[in-house]
Amino acid sequence: MPKKSTNMSGLQCLASENIWFDKPLYDEAEKCFYEGANGPPSQSSSHAGGDQELVTRMKSMELENHTLHKVVAEMRAALQTLENRVATLEKSPSAKAAPVQAAPVKQVQNGDDEDEDDDMDLFGSDDEDDEEAERLKQERLDAYAAKKSKKPALIAKSSLLLDVKPWDDETDMAKLEECVRSVQMEGLLWGASKLVPVGYGIKKLQITCVIEDDKVGTDILEEEITKFEDFIQSIDVAAFNKI
Repeated sequence: MPKKSTNMSGLQCLASENIWFDKPLYDEAEKCFYEGANGPPSQSSSHAGGDQELVTRMKSMELENHTLHKVVAEMRAALQTLENRVATLEKSPSAKAAPVQAAPVKQVQNGDDEDEDDDMDLFGSDDEDDEEAERLKQERLDAYAAKKSKKPALIAKSSLLLDVKPWDDETDMAKLEECVRSVQMEGLLWGASKLVPVGYGIKKLQITCVIEDDKVGTDILEEEITKFEDFIQSIDVAAFNKI
């Protein structure tokens, strides 16, 4: 019995003591409370930086606003000065337009002046200028015509290659060529020649010439060459080129 009463008295003593068994829970709750009220430390620093940037921008805008107000005030002062000057000029009597005075008409004096006016030829100088211009124009035309007439005109020419055939192999080809070259007329110029074998010992004379188209025709040339019928059987134009 005495031992049981001792245990009971110990429990009663612990129950009567004021011991805070839940303090860790209260500490945790307090920490959560303050963190919720002030926010996490990292977010607090970022908000602080943003607030600083906002303050800087506001100060810059206030400075710009102050500058704009100053510029507007200066413009208003300049405009007012200009308006005052315009009003002053409008009120000034010297600004009014002066009436335009007609120039006095000079009276024509009689006597010798009238005689001098009669002697003046107002249109004579114009006529003389026209005649001089017409004369110069005609001189230039005449000089151009003379220069053009002295310029040699372009002469149309042609180059011919003729094949002159003999009767047989016994024909004297040197005499045949002499007969061909004996044909002379204005606008005809003979060139080089050669003998070209035809066959069976017969050779033909191939000769070149230059003719002026307006003076010599191929028909006339062939007619003149074929007159030497003792040596020449026929003549053909092998080539015909314009020069």
